[in-house]
Amino acid sequence: MVARPLHSTEGQPESLGKMFSVQLSLGEQTWESEGSSIKKAQQAVANKALTESTLPKPVQKPPKSNVNNNPGSITPTVELNGLAMKRGEPAIYRPLDPKPFPNYRANYNFRGMYNQRYHCPVPKIFYVQLTVGNNEFFGEGKTRQAARHNAAMKALQALQNEPIPERSPQNGESGKDVDDDKDANKSEISLVFEIALKRNMPVSFEVIKESGPPHMKSFVTRVSVGEFSAEGEGNSKKLSKKRAATTVLQELKKLPPLPVVEKPKLFFKKRPKTIVKAGPEYGQGMNPISRLAQIQQAKKEKEPDYVLLSERGMPRRREFVMQVKVGNEVATGTGPNKKIAKKNAAEAMLLQLGYKASTNLQDQLEKTGENKGWSGPKPGFPEPTNNRKS
Repeated sequence: MVARPLHSTEGQPESLGKMFSVQLSLGEQTWESEGSSIKKAQQAVANKALTESTLPKPVQKPPKSNVNNNPGSITPTVELNGLAMKRGEPAIYRPLDPKPFPNYRANYNFRGMYNQRYHCPVPKIFYVQLTVGNNEFFGEGKTRQAARHNAAMKALQALQNEPIPERSPQNGESGKDVDDDKDANKSEISLVFEIALKRNMPVSFEVIKESGPPHMKSFVTRVSVGEFSAEGEGNSKKLSKKRAATTVLQELKKLPPLPVVEKPKLFFKKRPKTIVKAGPEYGQGMNPISRLAQIQQAKKEKEPDYVLLSERGMPRRREFVMQVKVGNEVATGTGPNKKIAKKNAAEAMLLQLGYKASTNLQDQLEKTGENKGWSGPKPGFPEPTNNRKS
Protein backbone atom coordinates (compact mmCIF):
# COMPACT_ATOMS: atom_id res chain seq x y z
CA MET A 1 0.00 0.00 0.00
CA VAL A 2 1.51 3.32 -1.08
CA ALA A 3 0.00 6.75 -0.44
CA ARG A 4 1.78 9.74 -1.92
CA PRO A 5 0.73 13.36 -2.57
CA LEU A 6 0.30 14.17 -6.27
CA HIS A 7 0.15 17.95 -6.37
CA SER A 8 -1.00 21.00 -4.46
CA THR A 9 -2.73 24.25 -5.52
CA GLU A 10 -0.22 26.45 -3.78
CA GLY A 11 0.02 28.95 -6.66
CA GLN A 12 -3.75 29.53 -6.92
CA PRO A 13 -5.47 32.61 -5.51
CA GLU A 14 -6.04 32.75 -1.77
CA SER A 15 -9.82 32.82 -2.23
CA LEU A 16 -9.75 29.28 -3.55
CA GLY A 17 -7.55 28.02 -0.71
CA LYS A 18 -4.72 25.47 -0.81
CA MET A 19 -5.70 21.88 -1.83
CA PHE A 20 -3.68 18.65 -1.73
CA SER A 21 -4.15 15.52 -3.83
CA VAL A 22 -3.13 12.08 -2.57
CA GLN A 23 -2.96 8.81 -4.52
CA LEU A 24 -3.31 5.42 -2.79
CA SER A 25 -2.13 2.19 -4.42
CA LEU A 26 -3.24 -1.12 -2.93
CA GLY A 27 -2.19 -4.06 -5.08
CA GLU A 28 -3.41 -3.35 -8.64
CA GLN A 29 -6.05 -0.81 -7.53
CA THR A 30 -5.44 2.92 -7.28
CA TRP A 31 -7.51 5.70 -5.72
CA GLU A 32 -7.10 9.48 -5.60
CA SER A 33 -8.59 12.10 -3.30
CA GLU A 34 -8.16 15.73 -2.31
CA GLY A 35 -8.18 17.65 0.91
CA SER A 36 -7.26 20.94 2.54
CA SER A 37 -4.28 19.18 4.15
CA ILE A 38 -2.24 16.11 3.38
CA LYS A 39 -3.72 14.32 6.42
CA LYS A 40 -7.30 15.00 5.36
CA ALA A 41 -6.51 13.91 1.82
CA GLN A 42 -5.03 10.65 3.14
CA GLN A 43 -8.10 9.99 5.31
CA ALA A 44 -10.42 10.62 2.37
CA VAL A 45 -8.56 8.28 0.01
CA ALA A 46 -8.38 5.63 2.76
CA ASN A 47 -12.18 5.74 3.24
CA LYS A 48 -12.65 5.40 -0.50
CA ALA A 49 -10.29 2.42 -0.61
CA LEU A 50 -12.13 0.69 2.25
CA THR A 51 -15.47 0.88 0.45
CA GLU A 52 -14.28 0.15 -3.12
CA SER A 53 -11.52 -2.41 -2.48
CA THR A 54 -12.15 -5.95 -3.74
CA LEU A 55 -9.59 -7.48 -1.41
CA PRO A 56 -10.92 -9.60 1.47
CA LYS A 57 -11.37 -7.62 4.67
CA PRO A 58 -9.57 -8.85 7.82
CA VAL A 59 -11.55 -10.75 10.43
CA GLN A 60 -12.32 -8.65 13.48
CA LYS A 61 -10.29 -9.82 16.51
CA PRO A 62 -12.26 -11.05 19.50
CA PRO A 63 -11.92 -9.05 22.71
CA LYS A 64 -8.85 -9.90 24.71
CA SER A 65 -9.72 -12.65 27.15
CA ASN A 66 -8.81 -12.49 30.79
CA VAL A 67 -5.49 -14.08 31.70
CA ASN A 68 -7.08 -16.41 34.20
CA ASN A 69 -10.07 -17.26 31.99
CA ASN A 70 -12.41 -16.29 34.80
CA PRO A 71 -15.35 -13.92 34.46
CA GLY A 72 -14.93 -10.51 35.98
CA SER A 73 -11.84 -9.65 38.01
CA ILE A 74 -11.79 -12.78 40.20
CA THR A 75 -8.37 -14.41 40.00
CA PRO A 76 -7.90 -18.17 40.32
CA THR A 77 -6.22 -17.74 43.71
CA VAL A 78 -9.21 -15.80 45.10
CA GLU A 79 -11.69 -18.32 43.70
CA LEU A 80 -9.66 -21.21 45.11
CA ASN A 81 -9.51 -19.59 48.56
CA GLY A 82 -13.31 -19.46 48.61
CA LEU A 83 -13.58 -23.11 47.60
CA ALA A 84 -10.92 -24.14 50.14
CA MET A 85 -12.82 -22.37 52.95
CA LYS A 86 -15.99 -24.30 52.04
CA ARG A 87 -14.05 -27.55 52.11
CA GLY A 88 -12.32 -26.68 55.37
CA GLU A 89 -8.91 -27.21 53.75
CA PRO A 90 -6.57 -24.20 53.58
CA ALA A 91 -4.71 -23.50 50.35
CA ILE A 92 -0.95 -23.30 51.05
CA TYR A 93 1.50 -22.05 48.41
CA ARG A 94 5.20 -22.82 48.55
CA PRO A 95 7.84 -21.61 46.06
CA LEU A 96 9.98 -24.42 44.69
CA ASP A 97 12.81 -22.31 43.28
CA PRO A 98 15.22 -20.23 45.37
CA LYS A 99 14.99 -16.49 45.64
CA PRO A 100 16.29 -14.96 42.38
CA PHE A 101 19.70 -13.32 42.60
CA PRO A 102 20.90 -10.50 40.35
CA ASN A 103 22.07 -11.84 37.02
CA TYR A 104 25.71 -10.84 36.87
CA ARG A 105 26.32 -12.82 33.69
CA ALA A 106 24.53 -10.29 31.56
CA ASN A 107 24.65 -10.37 27.78
CA TYR A 108 25.99 -7.08 26.52
CA ASN A 109 25.51 -6.02 22.91
CA PHE A 110 27.48 -3.02 21.64
CA ARG A 111 25.39 -0.87 19.38
CA GLY A 112 25.54 2.64 18.05
CA MET A 113 28.39 4.96 17.45
CA TYR A 114 28.97 5.46 21.18
CA ASN A 115 29.06 1.71 21.98
CA GLN A 116 26.02 1.91 24.22
CA ARG A 117 25.43 -1.26 26.25
CA TYR A 118 21.99 -2.86 26.35
CA HIS A 119 21.23 -5.43 29.04
CA CYS A 120 19.41 -8.53 27.76
CA PRO A 121 18.15 -10.50 30.80
CA VAL A 122 17.73 -14.23 30.50
CA PRO A 123 14.03 -15.23 30.88
CA LYS A 124 13.21 -17.26 34.01
CA ILE A 125 10.42 -19.66 34.92
CA PHE A 126 8.99 -19.73 38.44
CA TYR A 127 7.60 -22.88 40.04
CA VAL A 128 5.07 -23.09 42.89
CA GLN A 129 3.66 -25.99 44.88
CA LEU A 130 0.04 -25.75 46.06
CA THR A 131 -1.37 -27.95 48.84
CA VAL A 132 -5.13 -28.17 49.45
CA GLY A 133 -5.83 -30.76 52.13
CA ASN A 134 -4.26 -34.01 50.89
CA ASN A 135 -4.09 -32.80 47.26
CA GLU A 136 -0.98 -31.24 45.70
CA PHE A 137 -0.66 -29.22 42.53
CA PHE A 138 2.29 -27.61 40.75
CA GLY A 139 2.23 -24.41 38.74
CA GLU A 140 4.71 -22.49 36.64
CA GLY A 141 4.84 -19.04 35.09
CA LYS A 142 7.04 -16.14 34.10
CA THR A 143 6.33 -14.49 37.44
CA ARG A 144 5.70 -15.81 40.92
CA GLN A 145 2.09 -14.64 40.80
CA ALA A 146 1.55 -16.26 37.39
CA ALA A 147 2.82 -19.56 38.78
CA ARG A 148 0.37 -19.27 41.69
CA HIS A 149 -2.49 -18.60 39.27
CA ASN A 150 -1.46 -21.60 37.19
CA ALA A 151 -1.44 -23.89 40.21
CA ALA A 152 -4.77 -22.48 41.42
CA MET A 153 -6.36 -23.15 37.98
CA LYS A 154 -5.26 -26.80 38.16
CA ALA A 155 -6.63 -27.10 41.69
CA LEU A 156 -9.98 -25.59 40.67
CA GLN A 157 -10.36 -27.99 37.77
CA ALA A 158 -9.68 -30.96 40.06
CA LEU A 159 -11.68 -29.91 43.14
CA GLN A 160 -14.76 -28.18 41.70
CA ASN A 161 -16.50 -31.47 40.93
CA GLU A 162 -15.44 -33.25 44.12
CA PRO A 163 -17.91 -33.41 47.03
CA ILE A 164 -17.17 -31.27 50.06
CA PRO A 165 -15.88 -33.46 52.91
CA GLU A 166 -18.23 -33.76 55.87
CA ARG A 167 -17.12 -32.26 59.14
CA SER A 168 -17.43 -34.15 62.40
CA PRO A 169 -20.39 -33.03 64.55
CA GLN A 170 -19.60 -30.52 67.25
CA ASN A 171 -22.11 -31.82 69.82
CA GLY A 172 -22.13 -35.33 71.23
CA GLU A 173 -18.61 -36.17 70.12
CA SER A 174 -17.03 -39.28 71.48
CA GLY A 175 -13.73 -39.24 73.35
CA LYS A 176 -11.90 -40.47 70.27
CA ASP A 177 -13.29 -37.63 68.16
CA VAL A 178 -12.16 -35.12 70.76
CA ASP A 179 -8.67 -36.58 70.68
CA ASP A 180 -8.66 -36.41 66.90
CA ASP A 181 -9.59 -32.74 67.03
CA LYS A 182 -6.75 -32.09 69.46
CA ASP A 183 -4.35 -34.00 67.23
CA ALA A 184 -5.48 -31.99 64.20
CA ASN A 185 -3.67 -28.97 65.61
CA LYS A 186 -0.42 -30.93 65.85
CA SER A 187 1.91 -31.86 63.03
CA GLU A 188 2.32 -35.47 61.94
CA ILE A 189 5.94 -35.48 63.12
CA SER A 190 4.93 -34.27 66.60
CA LEU A 191 2.26 -36.97 66.83
CA VAL A 192 4.79 -39.66 65.91
CA PHE A 193 7.16 -38.53 68.66
CA GLU A 194 4.29 -38.27 71.16
CA ILE A 195 3.03 -41.82 70.49
CA ALA A 196 6.58 -43.19 70.56
CA LEU A 197 7.25 -41.50 73.89
CA LYS A 198 4.11 -42.98 75.47
CA ARG A 199 5.06 -46.49 74.25
CA ASN A 200 8.84 -46.17 74.91
CA MET A 201 9.69 -46.72 71.22
CA PRO A 202 12.80 -45.19 69.55
CA VAL A 203 12.25 -42.78 66.62
CA SER A 204 14.67 -41.94 63.78
CA PHE A 205 14.35 -40.00 60.50
CA GLU A 206 16.91 -40.47 57.70
CA VAL A 207 17.17 -39.05 54.16
CA ILE A 208 18.00 -42.08 52.02
CA LYS A 209 17.76 -40.58 48.52
CA GLU A 210 18.23 -37.23 46.80
CA SER A 211 17.76 -36.69 43.06
CA GLY A 212 16.69 -34.21 40.39
CA PRO A 213 17.96 -30.84 39.09
CA PRO A 214 18.65 -28.04 41.54
CA HIS A 215 15.30 -26.33 40.96
CA MET A 216 13.28 -29.56 41.11
CA LYS A 217 14.95 -31.64 43.82
CA SER A 218 13.35 -34.84 45.07
CA PHE A 219 14.03 -36.30 48.52
CA VAL A 220 13.11 -39.66 50.07
CA THR A 221 13.06 -39.91 53.88
CA ARG A 222 12.68 -43.07 55.93
CA VAL A 223 11.20 -43.06 59.44
CA SER A 224 11.61 -45.88 61.93
CA VAL A 225 9.45 -46.14 65.06
CA GLY A 226 10.27 -49.30 66.94
CA GLU A 227 9.34 -52.16 64.62
CA PHE A 228 7.46 -49.88 62.19
CA SER A 229 9.08 -48.05 59.26
CA ALA A 230 7.82 -46.03 56.30
CA GLU A 231 9.15 -43.82 53.51
CA GLY A 232 8.01 -40.48 52.15
CA GLU A 233 8.97 -38.54 49.03
CA GLY A 234 8.80 -34.81 48.36
CA ASN A 235 10.53 -31.87 46.75
CA SER A 236 12.04 -30.86 50.10
CA LYS A 237 13.44 -32.70 53.10
CA LYS A 238 10.72 -31.27 55.31
CA LEU A 239 7.93 -32.45 53.01
CA SER A 240 9.40 -35.93 52.59
CA LYS A 241 9.78 -36.19 56.38
CA LYS A 242 6.17 -35.12 56.87
CA ARG A 243 4.88 -37.68 54.36
CA ALA A 244 6.90 -40.44 55.95
CA ALA A 245 5.48 -39.50 59.35
CA THR A 246 1.93 -39.47 57.91
CA THR A 247 2.38 -43.01 56.55
CA VAL A 248 3.83 -44.49 59.73
CA LEU A 249 1.21 -42.66 61.81
CA GLN A 250 -1.54 -44.71 60.17
CA GLU A 251 0.15 -47.88 61.41
CA LEU A 252 0.76 -46.53 64.91
CA LYS A 253 -2.88 -45.59 65.33
CA LYS A 254 -3.86 -49.23 64.75
CA LEU A 255 -2.03 -50.31 67.91
CA PRO A 256 -4.22 -51.27 70.88
CA PRO A 257 -4.80 -48.48 73.37
CA LEU A 258 -2.59 -48.32 76.41
CA PRO A 259 -4.11 -49.25 79.78
CA VAL A 260 -5.30 -46.25 81.70
CA VAL A 261 -3.39 -45.78 84.91
CA GLU A 262 -5.14 -43.58 87.40
CA LYS A 263 -2.86 -41.25 89.19
CA PRO A 264 -3.26 -41.19 92.96
CA LYS A 265 -5.01 -38.10 94.10
CA LEU A 266 -3.01 -35.91 96.39
CA PHE A 267 -4.84 -34.68 99.40
CA PHE A 268 -3.57 -31.57 101.10
CA LYS A 269 -4.60 -30.83 104.60
CA LYS A 270 -5.69 -27.31 105.11
CA ARG A 271 -3.43 -25.50 107.46
CA PRO A 272 -5.41 -24.40 110.47
CA LYS A 273 -5.63 -20.70 110.86
CA THR A 274 -3.55 -19.36 113.69
CA ILE A 275 -6.00 -18.08 116.21
CA VAL A 276 -4.47 -15.62 118.65
CA LYS A 277 -6.06 -15.71 122.04
CA ALA A 278 -5.84 -12.08 123.01
CA GLY A 279 -6.21 -12.49 126.77
CA PRO A 280 -5.28 -9.87 129.37
CA GLU A 281 -1.77 -11.31 129.68
CA TYR A 282 -1.21 -11.74 125.94
CA GLY A 283 2.04 -10.27 124.64
CA GLN A 284 3.59 -9.22 127.92
CA GLY A 285 7.22 -8.34 127.31
CA MET A 286 6.57 -7.26 123.71
CA ASN A 287 6.80 -3.79 122.32
CA PRO A 288 3.47 -2.12 123.12
CA ILE A 289 3.09 -0.90 119.51
CA SER A 290 3.49 -4.43 118.06
CA ARG A 291 1.40 -5.91 120.87
CA LEU A 292 -1.52 -3.58 120.18
CA ALA A 293 -1.31 -4.24 116.40
CA GLN A 294 -1.39 -8.04 116.87
CA ILE A 295 -4.34 -7.82 119.23
CA GLN A 296 -6.29 -5.82 116.66
CA GLN A 297 -5.40 -8.36 113.94
CA ALA A 298 -6.55 -11.22 116.16
CA LYS A 299 -9.87 -9.42 116.65
CA LYS A 300 -10.02 -8.77 112.85
CA GLU A 301 -10.47 -5.11 113.56
CA LYS A 302 -8.92 -1.99 112.07
CA GLU A 303 -5.29 -1.31 112.93
CA PRO A 304 -4.50 1.42 115.47
CA ASP A 305 -4.36 4.95 114.12
CA TYR A 306 -1.61 7.22 115.51
CA VAL A 307 -1.66 11.03 115.26
CA LEU A 308 0.88 13.55 116.58
CA LEU A 309 -1.07 16.09 118.59
CA SER A 310 1.59 18.58 119.67
CA GLU A 311 5.27 19.27 120.05
CA ARG A 312 6.39 21.56 122.83
CA GLY A 313 9.33 22.56 125.01
CA MET A 314 12.81 23.97 124.39
CA PRO A 315 14.83 22.75 121.40
CA ARG A 316 17.07 20.54 123.58
CA ARG A 317 14.21 19.43 125.85
CA ARG A 318 11.34 18.70 123.47
CA GLU A 319 8.18 16.88 124.49
CA PHE A 320 5.90 15.13 121.97
CA VAL A 321 2.26 14.21 122.53
CA MET A 322 0.96 11.25 120.46
CA GLN A 323 -2.64 10.09 120.24
CA VAL A 324 -3.81 6.55 119.33
CA LYS A 325 -7.33 5.61 118.29
CA VAL A 326 -8.72 2.06 118.35
CA GLY A 327 -12.37 1.86 117.45
CA ASN A 328 -14.10 4.33 119.73
CA GLU A 329 -11.29 4.34 122.32
CA VAL A 330 -8.73 7.17 122.39
CA ALA A 331 -5.52 7.40 124.44
CA THR A 332 -2.47 9.67 124.52
CA GLY A 333 1.18 9.33 125.40
CA THR A 334 4.14 11.70 125.81
CA GLY A 335 7.87 11.33 125.36
CA PRO A 336 11.13 13.12 124.48
CA ASN A 337 10.77 11.88 120.89
CA LYS A 338 8.00 10.61 118.61
CA LYS A 339 8.93 6.93 118.99
CA ILE A 340 8.70 6.94 122.79
CA ALA A 341 5.53 9.03 122.67
CA LYS A 342 3.94 6.49 120.30
CA LYS A 343 5.07 3.61 122.51
CA ASN A 344 3.60 5.27 125.62
CA ALA A 345 0.33 5.94 123.76
CA ALA A 346 0.07 2.27 122.77
CA GLU A 347 0.77 1.20 126.37
CA ALA A 348 -1.92 3.58 127.65
CA MET A 349 -4.40 2.13 125.13
CA LEU A 350 -3.56 -1.44 126.23
CA LEU A 351 -4.23 -0.54 129.86
CA GLN A 352 -7.43 1.22 128.83
CA LEU A 353 -8.61 -1.91 126.95
CA GLY A 354 -8.04 -4.09 130.03
CA TYR A 355 -4.66 -5.65 129.25
CA LYS A 356 -1.81 -5.91 131.69
CA ALA A 357 1.21 -3.67 131.40
CA SER A 358 3.77 -4.74 128.82
CA THR A 359 6.76 -4.14 131.14
CA ASN A 360 7.29 -3.40 134.83
CA LEU A 361 7.10 0.23 135.75
CA GLN A 362 10.63 0.17 137.13
CA ASP A 363 12.07 -1.19 133.84
CA GLN A 364 10.09 1.32 131.87
CA LEU A 365 11.38 4.22 133.95
CA GLU A 366 14.97 3.01 133.63
CA LYS A 367 14.62 2.76 129.84
CA THR A 368 13.12 6.23 129.53
CA GLY A 369 15.46 7.74 132.11
CA GLU A 370 12.63 9.02 134.28
CA ASN A 371 13.51 7.17 137.49
CA LYS A 372 13.35 9.67 140.33
CA GLY A 373 15.87 7.67 142.35
CA TRP A 374 18.59 8.51 139.80
CA SER A 375 20.43 11.61 141.07
CA GLY A 376 23.00 11.85 138.29
CA PRO A 377 22.66 13.76 135.06
CA LYS A 378 20.25 12.40 132.45
CA PRO A 379 21.80 10.89 129.34
CA GLY A 380 22.37 13.45 126.65
CA PHE A 381 21.84 16.42 128.94
CA PRO A 382 25.07 17.10 130.95
CA GLU A 383 24.81 19.46 133.94
CA PRO A 384 26.44 22.86 133.49
CA THR A 385 29.75 23.26 135.32
CA ASN A 386 31.03 26.36 137.08
CA ASN A 387 34.61 27.18 136.12
CA ARG A 388 34.96 30.06 138.59
CA LYS A 389 37.55 29.74 141.35
CA SER A 390 36.15 30.09 144.86
